[in-house]
Amino acid sequence: MEPRGRLVVMISGFGSNLQAILDACREGRLWAEVVLVVSNRRDAYGLIRAARAGVPTLYFPLRPYRERGLDRIAYDQDLADQIAPYRPDLIVLAGWMHILSSAFLDRFPGRVINLHPALPGMFPGRDAIRRAFEAYRRGEISCSGCMVHYVTPEVDAGPVLVQAEVPLYPEDTLERFEARMHEAEHRILVEGIRRALERLRSCEP
Repeated sequence: MEPRGRLVVMISGFGSNLQAILDACREGRLWAEVVLVVSNRRDAYGLIRAARAGVPTLYFPLRPYRERGLDRIAYDQDLADQIAPYRPDLIVLAGWMHILSSAFLDRFPGRVINLHPALPGMFPGRDAIRRAFEAYRRGEISCSGCMVHYVTPEVDAGPVLVQAEVPLYPEDTLERFEARMHEAEHRILVEGIRRALERLRSCEP
């Protein structure tokens, strides 16, 4: 039997997407294991989720770099140095709130994927769920969605692995829409990881 895929998951907050990955690995729906969880925030609840699952964690903040006058390139290089010893097959950005530069991405070519709560070409960057909800209220869109894509230096614009539409309804509140979005995110994130791992295995000699 082929070995489990080695995942490094990067988070910045509550970690519900991380939990979806951990659950899928534990239940056998995803032939992989999370070998490290990285956060740029010490108070990220996802670090607690990781610790409860017995997964090593790394708190790696940007602020000390800024205070020393160092740029994002230095941060990304050091972050890559910290992750590399874990030999990840995939690095999964699951709520990671920093843009990664080529200094990081070039260390793991074709191995960094991201979950983004919008469809391709729509609402790149932060607050995508709120921006989609407001656009619906203005009559500019009829639905939104989410996607898992490969990470490139251009924000939320890399090749898409999987996507799903999430409808909006007249009676929606932002909270209701956000809850449906998260349900779809958890589903496609597991599928996106599975597809990315399959592609890597198909390229192995």
